[in-house]
Amino acid sequence: MSANLERDEWGGYASYILGMTKKVAAQADAGNTPINTKTLNLGWMIGFVLVVSFVGLFSILPLRRWFFTAADGCGFASFPTFGLQAFKYNFYFDFSSTYVGVGMICPYIINLSMLLGSVISWGIMWPLIEKKQGDWYTAGGMRGLQGYKVFVAIAMILGDGLYHFVAVFAKTSISLIKNLRENRDGSMTDPLSLENESLSYDDKRRIKYFTQDQIPMSVALGGYALLAIISIITVPYIFTQLKWYHILVIYLVAPILAFCNSYGCGLTDWSLASNYGKIAIFVFGSWVGMEKGGVVAGLAACGVMMSIVSTASDLMQDFKTGYLTLASPRSMFCSQVIGTLMGCIISPVVFWVFFYKAYPTLGEPGSSFPAPFGLLYRGIALIGTEGTAALPKHCLEIALGFLLLAVLLNLLRDVLCHFKISAHKYVPSAMAMAIPFYLGGYFTIDMCVGSLIRFIWEKKDKKKAEAFVPAMASGLICGDSIWGLPAAVLSLAKVKPPICMKFLSRSANAKVDGFLGG
Repeated sequence: MSANLERDEWGGYASYILGMTKKVAAQADAGNTPINTKTLNLGWMIGFVLVVSFVGLFSILPLRRWFFTAADGCGFASFPTFGLQAFKYNFYFDFSSTYVGVGMICPYIINLSMLLGSVISWGIMWPLIEKKQGDWYTAGGMRGLQGYKVFVAIAMILGDGLYHFVAVFAKTSISLIKNLRENRDGSMTDPLSLENESLSYDDKRRIKYFTQDQIPMSVALGGYALLAIISIITVPYIFTQLKWYHILVIYLVAPILAFCNSYGCGLTDWSLASNYGKIAIFVFGSWVGMEKGGVVAGLAACGVMMSIVSTASDLMQDFKTGYLTLASPRSMFCSQVIGTLMGCIISPVVFWVFFYKAYPTLGEPGSSFPAPFGLLYRGIALIGTEGTAALPKHCLEIALGFLLLAVLLNLLRDVLCHFKISAHKYVPSAMAMAIPFYLGGYFTIDMCVGSLIRFIWEKKDKKKAEAFVPAMASGLICGDSIWGLPAAVLSLAKVKPPICMKFLSRSANAKVDGFLGG
């Protein structure tokens, strides 16, 4: 679960695409210029994902063997559980059945890590840094307190991601070298060889079915080349900040990274697609430069890279499933193409309705849907184009300190695991700690409530808890999600409930009573 907390799907609607919008750009003082923003349009969104989403499927084919309220802040969703002062710093229980359900199925260490991150950031750091206003910072937005929140969170995420990037790359390299050494002629061992006497009857039967319906190499190479040419022509038309040679470089490098990500994911069950995307942000953002729209260029390049690398890894996982279930690789590939095509049309339409029609406050701080990763990805792009000059005072030092902390936490866990010391189970997850640094602690409270329910249940009846916790959690999540549809319809129809519930301090309540009393 920790591996997926920050993992973004290849569509990127909550990350790099949202990071291009004027709404998110307005939260970051630097780079808020027309050339560094992109107006969302259903046409170019569908066109973009159609162009870049299929390439990853072809890039890896040669390797296949191997609550409804009147407004924000109204209702029990904003109940000051621990008092108004704690509520000010986002510590409250917001009665979200989704987060409670997720907390029930998340490992305890993930939920506790997020709670620890909430306490460190919103309970200690941000109140202390607020007192430095006028000394450390004077402006708002990314050059003020917002900058500390975003870039410290980015630093922890990057530290965690870079550590796993190096670790996975090292494991992948060692595995490949070992495989090559075992074969004097330099060829790699084919795990699907029927001549392998150590294979069981079931494995040999799976291999027979999996290898009899092959996809020609010419289809893979030709499909990749054709889609690359189409992308080189069309992507610069959609994003004028990118040139054809930028896209060419991405498509030359992407197959290597797709292989590394797919192979590494198979070894470690950890996809690094978002980390490859962040590398693309830095490289192409700095290459284009702020004046020529490096922010949008970096975010768009991130989208292309993540699409190729992520879909390649997903396809290899599907092939593995097909191998185990005696399914045809060709039929699985065709199904993946059809599913990708449907996603390229359905996902932008749903996002368009959600963003512009149902919830126009999406992406705004303090709203029900702040979409923090849009600002995080834009922050990364700003660093890539501007450098550390965009940061408020001491922000770089604090961010580097937390980046180092993320590396040390991962290193400590791996060392304890290597020596089989059980204390590794209690080392916090740096990725999980980083998420509430920007969002706040409200959702971590919900998730910890879910963990508490599960913990008590397991103490009372462990077998029943193991059997029914996933079902109960799924019911909570699905029920909340199903309510999202009628809530969106009511919002589109501009229907408002007749009552709004708010919680005020005694002094504020006296003022309101005095005002209403005339």
